[in-house]
Amino acid sequence: MTAEAERPDDVPESEGGTPTRRANFVVVANRLPVDRVEHPDGTTTWRTSPGGLVTALEPVMHSHHGAWVGWHGAPDEVLDPFENDGLELVPVPLSAGEVEDYYEGFSNATLWPLYHDVVAPPEFRREWWDAYVRVNQRFADRTAAVADEGAVVWVQDYQLQLVPQMLREQRPDLHIGFFLHIPFPPTELYIQLPWRDQILRGLLGADLVGFQLGGGAQNFQRLVRQRLHLDTRREFVHAADGRTVMARAYPISIAAESLHELASSDKTAARAAEIRDDLGNPKVLLLGVDRLDYTKGLPERIQAFGELVAEGRIDPEEAALVQVATPSRERVEQYRHLRDDIDRQVGRINSEVGRIGRPPITYLHASYPRDEMAALYRAADVMIVTPLRDGMNLVAKEYVACRQGDDGALVLSEFAGAARELRQAYLINPHDIDGLKETILEAINAPARVKARRMRLLRRQVFEHDIDSWARAFLDDLDRVVGDQLDWPARALGGAPTREQG
Repeated sequence: MTAEAERPDDVPESEGGTPTRRANFVVVANRLPVDRVEHPDGTTTWRTSPGGLVTALEPVMHSHHGAWVGWHGAPDEVLDPFENDGLELVPVPLSAGEVEDYYEGFSNATLWPLYHDVVAPPEFRREWWDAYVRVNQRFADRTAAVADEGAVVWVQDYQLQLVPQMLREQRPDLHIGFFLHIPFPPTELYIQLPWRDQILRGLLGADLVGFQLGGGAQNFQRLVRQRLHLDTRREFVHAADGRTVMARAYPISIAAESLHELASSDKTAARAAEIRDDLGNPKVLLLGVDRLDYTKGLPERIQAFGELVAEGRIDPEEAALVQVATPSRERVEQYRHLRDDIDRQVGRINSEVGRIGRPPITYLHASYPRDEMAALYRAADVMIVTPLRDGMNLVAKEYVACRQGDDGALVLSEFAGAARELRQAYLINPHDIDGLKETILEAINAPARVKARRMRLLRRQVFEHDIDSWARAFLDDLDRVVGDQLDWPARALGGAPTREQG
């Protein structure tokens, strides 16, 4: 592996090495599945990033000479392709300006709020769009160079929605899938986007376009009918080039068994007991775990808990809330304001309790490793997940997977995609503060047998529909749709079997 400094302007398209081999299976994502580790002696190694997607796809990549195309996380640096743990990694270079415009700008200040029901107002800047097109083309070029003849290419998420069509133009032999990890918005919101048709065409370059929920697939089909005037039948779209494109829901999940095994260890049990002891051994420990983002409903959750304490309905001598807020996009102004607002909100609630000792809210603005998170999940009696809008929310599933028995309670926003599957959670509308307060109390005070029945069903759902089954379902359908290109009317009217949309 080699690295060289890059000038702070745009990264040249031609720089970066050529992969040592072509791959039959290629994953394309904004980030590579590794983190750089700097050692005291100045040497550098790479560590596999934690995450269900890497866990699920690793066996497929090993068995099919897989490659992963993505940015390695450092701007203004070009790296040659390298191997890590038997996987071919193909870094895509980004300049500091492109990180600002393509990633922080168009991806996270335009698409992210637009796709999350305009919880915050999106910004539409032409220079951001130009950077998005340029970077997507670079990802497509790198993928075209590494993919073997007839390879399967799986493009991931909203940062790369133009890649499927760009790749199709260069390599029509490829079998291309795309999965959107965040919600896909309804027509009336999506059409605000000045480049709405370009992104729809970009997605239609794939053979299979996957969404978290059936509603997202339906929104997409409605838009391609209205905007691009294409014919759609059931889950199929008749693309302009004559291909049949499938649009379908594949609710993503977690590596439930491995997470449960981690939470079951003696070390995790001891750490969970230590956490409760550090908090004064409350009778009830409530937990929130979120990326610090305005879509996650943190202010609403903290307000509801604070009011319950102020009203005397929760005794801070007996109950405590731990809120983990993982740092996120801290160079984006909206996120800095959110952090300041939550700091003030937590400080006010803790100060108004008017006693010396442990505060009712322990607020942790930090990232923690997987084993520490497993201990927190195991320690908590009530998990509170209150996004205003979320494609899935895997934290809810992680909490369930870490339970050691049929105990605990999950309070879950009905606006999280996970609510469609985790129907035995205590479902709430996070905008309804009074309703949220009553549901938190219900989750705390429900009889043990009621909690056990709910958790038993939640655990069954999470363990039977894990990340492996998600990946298999997607890849099996991709194989079928590209290997069985039937006549359009026959296929659309029932020539292929269907699976219930999530």
